[in-house]
Amino acid sequence: MSRFDYFILLAEMRTGSNLLEANINMLDGVTCHGEAFNPSFVGYPKIDALLGIDRDAREKDPFALLGKIRESDTLAGFRFFHDHDPRILNTCIEDQRCAKIILTRNPLDSFVSWKIAQATGQWKLTNATHSKSTSITFDPAAFEAHLEAIQSFQVRIQRALQTSGQAAFYINYNDLRDLDVLNGLAQFLGCDARLSNVNKKLKKQNPEPLEERVSNYDEMTSALARLDRFDLGRTPHFEPSRGPAIPSYVAAPQSGVLYMPLRSGPDKAVRQWLADLDNAQPKALIRKFTQKSLRMWQETHETHRSFAVLRHPLARAHAAFCDRILLDGSQSLPEIRANLIRVHKLALPQTAPDLADTSAYSDADHRRAFAGFLDFLKTNLAGQTSIRVDPSWASQLTLLQGMAQFALPDHILREETLAKDLGFVARQVGLAQSPKLGDTAHRWEGRLAAIYDPVLEAAARDAYARDYAAFGFENWR
Repeated sequence: MSRFDYFILLAEMRTGSNLLEANINMLDGVTCHGEAFNPSFVGYPKIDALLGIDRDAREKDPFALLGKIRESDTLAGFRFFHDHDPRILNTCIEDQRCAKIILTRNPLDSFVSWKIAQATGQWKLTNATHSKSTSITFDPAAFEAHLEAIQSFQVRIQRALQTSGQAAFYINYNDLRDLDVLNGLAQFLGCDARLSNVNKKLKKQNPEPLEERVSNYDEMTSALARLDRFDLGRTPHFEPSRGPAIPSYVAAPQSGVLYMPLRSGPDKAVRQWLADLDNAQPKALIRKFTQKSLRMWQETHETHRSFAVLRHPLARAHAAFCDRILLDGSQSLPEIRANLIRVHKLALPQTAPDLADTSAYSDADHRRAFAGFLDFLKTNLAGQTSIRVDPSWASQLTLLQGMAQFALPDHILREETLAKDLGFVARQVGLAQSPKLGDTAHRWEGRLAAIYDPVLEAAARDAYARDYAAFGFENWR
């Protein structure tokens, strides 16, 4: 007895899904119902209904058709491409009783085949004498868009399967006529039947080499050479993901403005500006949101805007270093400080220094300690230390990605242009006048200015490579 109730065949156009379906349908007790959730038709072109459900009924309730497939007398399934009805996908991926078959093909071959089919109008071939062939002009931009779409879909599927602990049956276009592989698929599905031969009705279209199918072949090879197939230009990322941190959000007392803080940013000045919007004191700000209370706030403010503020990575790291590591206070992390001294050998004073007294704690002392902290950040953000990545120094890109799990801010502003940008936010919620923004600089930014040099900038770039790349930060000075 199969451990599955139904199956989904995840593929793309011109990957051989018609041939795979034909072979699946040769198995006793197994049925594939075509592209059941293609927005343009139901199952197959020129077909008005599938299992008693027509296109209009499917659009209103796609799960009714899914239920019919799941409840079939045979083990039934369907083909699904990245642009099919998205309402169905999550349900199938999350359902452990749904078998996942993933069909892949060299994306260049599938792209060229797709363009030829568009040009000739021939999408299937059952008689080789009726074959239509032509050459196409390769469009690099169109191919990159095609590649991005299918790769994004594949990454989404892979992550969903990984996080739910499921396995899929992967099959490549070149294996579609391999009888042993196809019978392996039958075994995966829990089907007792086996194929004695493969389907011979469908014929391979356009078997010519690419040189004959692409009119600008040399231009195509040059364009493909520029593609970073192995993602060599990526910035390595091992920093742990974060949640949306909704309890840290702050809203104006009355106006529909929500501040989504990135820790170690210009927090105090922004909170004061929020209070001044409504001529109130900072204690009147709305805080400690939950998802429920934040949704209620959004519903009761018909016009609302949210924003986050980026700070230069070097200045932000310095703020985190002073507030969380170097100095005592409500935000300090004494256990991590002790670990940095004992394990990571940071040249920190045993007791918190007076940063206003350069005779007791010199610029040279401060530079040496901060440089050590930047070196620590590089390893910490790369997952190479036992110390947690605290939100006060986590990369701003990671914090924003965490926010996106609930909602992205309407505006991602920058500290250096914040006064002007906040005026724009105020006008968006109907406020003609924006209060003056106070000084956003961290209270000990002067100590950073005194020790700043290219070496510190380079160390910050090493630690926060993703932030520098994503947001285009230039040197701090």
